[in-house]
Amino acid sequence: MAPVISAPNPPSEAKAAEKRPLPILCLLALGIVYGDIGTSPLYAFKVAVLAAAGSGVPAPAEVLGILSLIVWSLLLIVSVKYVVFVMRADNHGEGGILALLALVHPWSHAGRNRRSALLLLGIFGAALLYGDGVITPAISVMSAVEGLGVAAPSLLPYVKPLTIAILVALFLVQSRGTARIGRLFGPVMVVWFLTIALLGLVSIVRTPQVLAALNPHYALGVFLGGGWTPFFVFGAVFLALTGGEALYADMGHVGRFPIRVAWTVFVLPALVLNYAGQAALVLRDPGEIENPFYHLAPEIMMLPLVGLATMATVIASQSLISGVFSMTRQASQLGLWPRLKIVQTSGEGYGQIYVPVINWGVMLLTLAVALLFKTSDDLAAAYGVAVSGTMLITTVLLHEAMRSNWCWPAYVRLPMVAVFVAVDLAFFSANLLKLPEGGWLPLVAGIVVFWLMWVWTKGTDIVDQRLRQFTEGLPDFLARLKAGGLTRIPGTGVFVTKGSSDLPPALLHHAEHNHVLHERLIIVVVSTAEEPQVRARDRLDIQSLGNGFWRVQARYGFMQTPNLPVALRGCVLVEKDLDIDPDRVSYYIGHERIVPNDDNPAMEGLEEFVFAFMARNAAHPADYFKIPDAQVMEVGIRIDI
Repeated sequence: MAPVISAPNPPSEAKAAEKRPLPILCLLALGIVYGDIGTSPLYAFKVAVLAAAGSGVPAPAEVLGILSLIVWSLLLIVSVKYVVFVMRADNHGEGGILALLALVHPWSHAGRNRRSALLLLGIFGAALLYGDGVITPAISVMSAVEGLGVAAPSLLPYVKPLTIAILVALFLVQSRGTARIGRLFGPVMVVWFLTIALLGLVSIVRTPQVLAALNPHYALGVFLGGGWTPFFVFGAVFLALTGGEALYADMGHVGRFPIRVAWTVFVLPALVLNYAGQAALVLRDPGEIENPFYHLAPEIMMLPLVGLATMATVIASQSLISGVFSMTRQASQLGLWPRLKIVQTSGEGYGQIYVPVINWGVMLLTLAVALLFKTSDDLAAAYGVAVSGTMLITTVLLHEAMRSNWCWPAYVRLPMVAVFVAVDLAFFSANLLKLPEGGWLPLVAGIVVFWLMWVWTKGTDIVDQRLRQFTEGLPDFLARLKAGGLTRIPGTGVFVTKGSSDLPPALLHHAEHNHVLHERLIIVVVSTAEEPQVRARDRLDIQSLGNGFWRVQARYGFMQTPNLPVALRGCVLVEKDLDIDPDRVSYYIGHERIVPNDDNPAMEGLEEFVFAFMARNAAHPADYFKIPDAQVMEVGIRIDI
């Protein structure tokens, strides 16, 4: 068995980015990573102070307490947990909860039950991010456009229609790709962060006593208020952290170091200055709590600020939508989701993809959310449950990485993780109080996606078990082939399978019914590695089985999409004995028809219906493997479940 070099492998964007100067990488990080958390000042401080004050006027102690909570939460959760520790857990340069799951799952040494629990947790955490993907565009864009009502109250009736129009336009342009627009993301976010920092600084200069909130004593005072108020406040404060998971999820685009530098040097200071500026404004005039962000700006600057905020929220929404596309590809490659049509929108960045069915599904749900909730304040009640749940699950998986991958002793990892879990649990519990006010929405969305992933995983396992009934041992088949039991015809037949060590059922089915085989037979076993990228030189293994029979193992990372014609060309380049023309081979692909088994059903009711529906509507294997339609032949196989 000889390793073969195939066609060039799409490089990790982070590795490709390493050649660029650090300032350019930091600029990219601002545009790709920090849109969500960078636009949180539009609504987070206002919602938190209103939660503390109730229907009354906020007291100075409440204002300082909220500011202190926000600042120290940013430091502990984002700066310490994510920037210092979570970003250490990179899977060959890639981040995100599925990358973390793939990193720790195979290394868990505590038995099958623990591995199963980790797998379920990771899947649920990924599912919750779909709920976040529905809420974030709606609340971000709506909170920005609401500035029109502050600048000109007569424009207030146009806030909702304009929000809907912007969201529709955002989803419509996804199919065109964002490579060109993406170049503007970084500079726009630089202007955004400089603007909010300057507005906050001017307000702080007028009321410098607001800096007393840097003392954590004020944050502690919020907890001593008694009753349920601290929990509602904690849930509102979490809105300032909702983009924290993006630091890790988008690590593969620009690399760990630029994200850390951009956060420490630029983003964190700008956020703290703006939040402190809003607090200073409310200390001067408690009535400004209705919209402290926009009231930081002089009246003449109001409309330009609304325009800038709208651009920043569109960037935040775009980053999250792109993240949902990437996570969908990862889930599909890991077998957690059906094959979906994936369109590469740019040759510059492998992560720039478009998934039509996900785009339209998220768009419809986002528009429904924007229409269902009247204002961004109402949306804030629905926001946070999904993200806080994902952050908690990330902490659990991080502990597994510390234990199994990094081999950290218990006395080092347990105290650290205990602090993170305590804070994450507090945020998650506080957000659960929002369930009656709309928090159920992202949670239900996450549960539905989790259930769909579970049904798909269960169904594909059953189908694989059924397919094994159609298999034959390789030695027996080769013996039958040498004995001349089948007629050989000129040409090359390629049979595609998903990783079984047995023969593809499509090959046996074809031989049984047609009694002929090509003079050259190639079995291509496509498998997904538990790493984001498989290098080109490690992609293929070729084995000659004799009598014109070959077996090719093609390994792809979970961030990559298989391309079988390219793989075959790579085989021909190195293996001279494999004399074929990739443009003239015939590909045979099994087409499983799922039908109910009334006598001994493995799946029943809704599960069976949903799995059959997903299987029927999955992307065609020829499209998924990038095989030309003219070279494909399908072999139908009936599967009873």
